[in-house]
Amino acid sequence: MCPPSSFNSSSTSPITNAATISPPNIVPPSPICTSTYHLVRQSLPPAIFNHSLRVYLYTQALAQCANSPWVAPDRLPLLFVACLFHDMGCATENDGPQRFEVCGADAAAGHLRKFEVNDTDVQEVWTAISLHTSPGIAERITPLARLVRLAVLMDFNELGKSSWITESELEVDEENYRRSIEERFPRLSAEKVLGDIVVEQGMRQSTKAPAASWAGVMVRAAKEEPEWEGINKAF
Repeated sequence: MCPPSSFNSSSTSPITNAATISPPNIVPPSPICTSTYHLVRQSLPPAIFNHSLRVYLYTQALAQCANSPWVAPDRLPLLFVACLFHDMGCATENDGPQRFEVCGADAAAGHLRKFEVNDTDVQEVWTAISLHTSPGIAERITPLARLVRLAVLMDFNELGKSSWITESELEVDEENYRRSIEERFPRLSAEKVLGDIVVEQGMRQSTKAPAASWAGVMVRAAKEEPEWEGINKAF
């Protein structure tokens, strides 16, 4: 088990303490990360914001256990942006005609360019976000996309279902570690909140929910059982 050294489960959650001004200690100390933290916090519902922070911690842990260069000081801010923006397509200001994953990736790219990040790094982050719901592609296309994809699966307790997982990566998914992260950044019914937003977007704009996409499958499930009020059965 390789939890990030920056994680402190006793620290106060930024969601439950509205008086918090500075980002928590898990946020890398850079202008890009500070700006990202505040922007995403203002843009997303608390449940999805907390999910994004958990995904960052899981991604960091996976990267550390793999001795990945993505936890090096010059790469960590890009990893942070990829995780925090991976569901930014759910934000009202990013609700364009493309799939929510692509809208979030475009938003991340625009944010990074404000800090004059080079095109190669922008493309790395864009790819990781745009493909994070694409099983079998995200795990293999780039190391960063793999990390984000596996961390998302880990947060939804589906890591073991991946055909592309290794034994060492599975070891990161440790119950006590997960519990400590969720105590600091509570789930707040993330599956319900995220699923409902993605389906609502897809119902309103069909271009956001192609038939074979994750959103498309959930939209179809919602149409088949419109009376269902729980977590979308295709989530």
